[in-house]
Amino acid sequence: MSEEVILNDKEVIESIKAITKIYPELGTALKYESNFQLLCAVILSAQTTDISVNKVTPALFESFPTPEAMAAAPVEDIKEHIRSIGLYNNKSKYLKNMAQALLDKFDGEVPHTRKELMSLPGVGRKTANVVLTNGFQTPAFAVDTHVDRVSKKLHFVPKNASVPAVEDIMTDKLPSEMWYPAHHSILLFGRHQCVARKHDHTECLKRIKEALPKNDTAKSAFQKMLTEINEEEII
Repeated sequence: MSEEVILNDKEVIESIKAITKIYPELGTALKYESNFQLLCAVILSAQTTDISVNKVTPALFESFPTPEAMAAAPVEDIKEHIRSIGLYNNKSKYLKNMAQALLDKFDGEVPHTRKELMSLPGVGRKTANVVLTNGFQTPAFAVDTHVDRVSKKLHFVPKNASVPAVEDIMTDKLPSEMWYPAHHSILLFGRHQCVARKHDHTECLKRIKEALPKNDTAKSAFQKMLTEINEEEII
């Protein structure tokens, strides 16, 4: 069995720069006016599109704009506001319990470290990283389903890497100032170009090839991405 082909640090950096040229936009699509609302929105976005979340949060935040208001609300009232999104039963409990935890442990303020954020109900590593980058401008590399899938598809990381391993490998390969732009550009590339459903992957690679510089590192990176595809199909 042949050894899996993985891009080295310099090759990943060149590839990420190319993808960032294709999708340079930064910032979450979620709508919020405070770090508390950001945290709520990211919790709600699990296995749900940002568009769906943005449809329910205006009324939700109007009714419960602060941790005090959310913690005091009956779960059924929160549930009514988010019924149209996936997993609303669990998410309504997460929001109430998270808000209460903010009051009990952090004086009602959203904490600014990953460890403290992950101590809150409903907050995993990905959610914490999104809040850190968007709410506190702290370098982090959040790994959602798009980032996980595309990083493996393009041979940035091994195919059997766990989500924490993908984060660790990518943050080792990239300088910290690239973590957030890389996350967001890979996410958009996976959402709009290299999608999860069946598609012509040669089109994805063509776009990357067009954005890559003309140097030896970029050339070797692209050759590794071609591992499972006939190069003639790209030219």
